[in-house]
Amino acid sequence: MDIPERDRRAYVAPLLSTLLTLPAAAVTLFFAGLSPMACDSCADAASDRFDASFGPAWTVFTSGLVLVLLLLVACWALPRNHGYRGRRIALALAAPGAVVLNVFVFAAMVDWP
Repeated sequence: MDIPERDRRAYVAPLLSTLLTLPAAAVTLFFAGLSPMACDSCADAASDRFDASFGPAWTVFTSGLVLVLLLLVACWALPRNHGYRGRRIALALAAPGAVVLNVFVFAAMVDWP
């Protein structure tokens, strides 16, 4: 039975991705949470449109952050073998990319005043 060789630097991509992704996700969550204040001084019609669009956008946004977390967990959970290096790097790059995509989707879904 051939035992696969362990990758000594398997932790680098997940670590860098985690150090970049978690603060970025926290900042986006903070600003998305503050976004209802954008329509504090709106007229009734604009406020109603904003509120109607914010609820589904918030649900999609928080679901996107769960997806980001799952990407990070998958990145860390892959076996530390050389054969998984490409997948590990792809997941490590996908996590911060998903944060950016999540922000754009949220901003596009909300009917801003």
